[in-house]
Amino acid sequence: MQKQYIKEQGDLIQLCQHLKESDVLMVDTEFVRTRTLYPKLGLLQVCNGEYLALIDPLAVEDLTPFWALIEDESIEKVIHACSEDLEVFLTQANCRPKNLIDSQIMMAFLGHGLSLGYAAMVEHFLGVIIDKSDSRTDWLKRPLTASQISYAQADVDFLYQLYPTLKSQLLATPWFEAAKQETELMIERKFTPTDTSQLYRHIKMSWRLGAKQLNLLQYLALWRLDQAQKRDMPIGFIAKDPTLIGLAKHNPSSLSAMSNIEGVDTLDIRHKGKAMLSVLQKANEVSENDYPETIVRLDEYPGYKQLFKKIKSFIADIASQHEQTVENLASKKQINQFLTWHFKLKGENIQQEQVDILRNWRMKLFGEQLLELAKDDFSRME
Repeated sequence: MQKQYIKEQGDLIQLCQHLKESDVLMVDTEFVRTRTLYPKLGLLQVCNGEYLALIDPLAVEDLTPFWALIEDESIEKVIHACSEDLEVFLTQANCRPKNLIDSQIMMAFLGHGLSLGYAAMVEHFLGVIIDKSDSRTDWLKRPLTASQISYAQADVDFLYQLYPTLKSQLLATPWFEAAKQETELMIERKFTPTDTSQLYRHIKMSWRLGAKQLNLLQYLALWRLDQAQKRDMPIGFIAKDPTLIGLAKHNPSSLSAMSNIEGVDTLDIRHKGKAMLSVLQKANEVSENDYPETIVRLDEYPGYKQLFKKIKSFIADIASQHEQTVENLASKKQINQFLTWHFKLKGENIQQEQVDILRNWRMKLFGEQLLELAKDDFSRME
């Protein structure tokens, strides 16, 4: 296998011309994300068995030929635990992968748990122990060390070696297409724009606030995200959740009043106090008719706990019949999403086609039965 370190545009173009003929590509990324909102790409790795290349995005100006491979539906791509890699593709180039499968998801369907690490997978199939000491090194620093290069190569080299066995094992079960659909669901989630107007609903303890307070929180949450995006900083570096909750709850009109609110971070007030006062002033001008609805918690909905247990038990029975774990068929979050839709919870606008367990392989496996049971409010469910 030919190993390359690509740092010239011409070499990247030539490499990608070779890789275009591949049936399957192993892909990985290395990035740094310690003090930024968006990941900073430090390295791209790709392998097709004939070529193993490390592509230096700090040296190569135009990565378009590589992104074209990721978007090429005729080439199967394999990534292990692809969620963060997807974010790199999105933020670097708005590059939405096609024909991608996540080997971690494949391992889950083979009974290895929902979050088996790459090193554990390599050890399981190849008996090789991977040194993970370079996993958190500075991938933006140049030159890369020999150890970093060896580590980065291993991430796609071993994946190429074990993938045929992994794929053949999964193809011997009914779950290969489900693994493909699960990967596509992850891509869909990552590339669906966030409804920023609803950010305030996901801040811890927001459900305790009244309509006027939620209006203040909504404005503060939008301001915080805007600042984080403009400055490329984690949102917690702009202002912490307890600070926003405290300000929304007490609606202070001065810096001194801010400082006396329990839970409000002193540094947040020192660095962003005036800006947040301005946001509150603007939010206070909003008409009461335009306030958000108060938040109804799903776990306080009448009958929620009993119904959740019934549905989980129902799915657990299906999972047992198919030798899968209940978590692999439906997580707590996915069951709650279904119940939020079923109860038509106030303030939530979830459509049936957005409910995970009423889509794709889950719909055929147990979703249709759930819909039938829902018609009479699950009265026939044991």
